[in-house]
Amino acid sequence: MKKESETIETARLRLRPWRESDAEALFRHASNPNVGNAAGWPPHESVEMSREVITNYFSAPDIYALELKATGEVVGCCGLVPAVDVHVVEIGTREAEIGYWIGVEFWGQGLVPEAVAALAKHYFGADLLDALWINCFALNRQSQRVAEKCGFTFHHSQDGAEVGRDGQLFYVLRK
Repeated sequence: MKKESETIETARLRLRPWRESDAEALFRHASNPNVGNAAGWPPHESVEMSREVITNYFSAPDIYALELKATGEVVGCCGLVPAVDVHVVEIGTREAEIGYWIGVEFWGQGLVPEAVAALAKHYFGADLLDALWINCFALNRQSQRVAEKCGFTFHHSQDGAEVGRDGQLFYVLRK
């Protein structure tokens, strides 16, 4: 959906395509087990592993590095989940699942809600999508707060999940 060189700006962030040169920054954040475990993937074990993730996954369309405008540092990721990895069973043709994570030292600063809101504005404003979905673990209260802060509403749970218990929660934001 995006052009390769497309960048989205917010007050504090630049959402831009990932570069191989971001591998060290990615490793610095993604090697922390608190980051990957909250997002559902294993911690990165090497800079080379992070480089492979950039090449094989983060280079997909509509996946953005979160770069701090003030420092140029890459601190996280936000974007549309590729169709083969979508968790929402009833997702429509003009709908997408959004995924995100940010380095632990940047938790609680409102950067992810800022990025998610910018993506919603971008895709809805360009009439590319009619709905965005967020899927998160019921134990991941921070991710649930991102959904709530950005105006997503709870849609359903999977595996009988409740907040604070195992399972997955699904939120939706409609245009």
